[in-house]
Amino acid sequence: MLDLTTVRDARVLLRPFLPETRLVRAFSLSRKAGECVWLKLESELPTGSFKPRGALYALLVNQQRRKVNEVVASSTGNHGAAVAYAARELGVRARIYLPRNANPVKREKIAALGANIIDVDGADLNAAFQEARSYSEKAGVYFLNDATDPDLPVGPATISSEIREQLPECDTIVVPMGDTALIRGVAAAAKQLWPAMKIVGVQAEQAPAYFRSWEQGHPVCTETCDTIADGLATRMPDAANVAVIRELVDEVILVSDQQMRSAIAHLVFEEHLIAEPAGVATTAAVLYSKTSFGKNVVLLMTGANVAHDVLRSAICAR
Repeated sequence: MLDLTTVRDARVLLRPFLPETRLVRAFSLSRKAGECVWLKLESELPTGSFKPRGALYALLVNQQRRKVNEVVASSTGNHGAAVAYAARELGVRARIYLPRNANPVKREKIAALGANIIDVDGADLNAAFQEARSYSEKAGVYFLNDATDPDLPVGPATISSEIREQLPECDTIVVPMGDTALIRGVAAAAKQLWPAMKIVGVQAEQAPAYFRSWEQGHPVCTETCDTIADGLATRMPDAANVAVIRELVDEVILVSDQQMRSAIAHLVFEEHLIAEPAGVATTAAVLYSKTSFGKNVVLLMTGANVAHDVLRSAICAR
């Protein structure tokens, strides 16, 4: 369980680099759900996703502990961009291992931030992870692994702290669930700030490894994680992460690729917002699930780095 003092200190540490993100009322979703629905616009952060919160915090505290000459990450895109951004801000070299089929919008962003990109063959992130981990054995190299870094979830935990100030009456937070760093941080802080808070995770139907693990109580791997939501594309759950989400997450909802496409279009036309598939997973859950969420529901809109072809197909299908 994260200590709230650590979360408050993290907000102070991150303030010179990151603005507080807006919390806006989503009237179209409120009408649909019959509840007050709000969007926490994490897509407004530098790099267009929530990921800089964790990457900056983890790199900052590790620089305080030891000399870091280079930071390394494996990523499908948003984490890589966040690590590249953190490295640039803190004067460290960055080396990002990407699957060759990585989202081109995210790849270009990583390159623009000055990181050294290593393309790795493989159908998913696993091969890139293995190469990054091997390289990180060199002296002075810090492997900032999104799924297992012990410091990183403190960054996302600051989201709950902001929501507490923006909407004290919040009773439900709905969170996209990929490698679980986001939901672990958000839930750990929220459950202390609001003891009765309901935490709902959302995963892609075609990448349900953590949903199955949460349901069964132990890691359940899947053979593939082929979804348009690259930010949710995990297939090999970490046992420690499974234990945490079993303790902190009250419900997990699966959404289909088509539902996420429809949710992208909904936010464009009804709320005038651009979001990527993982970023609209929470919106898709409100639009298509039968869950009763609560009276004041906050949906995390976690990223806006949507591939052009996905955005085009979502809008044209409207």
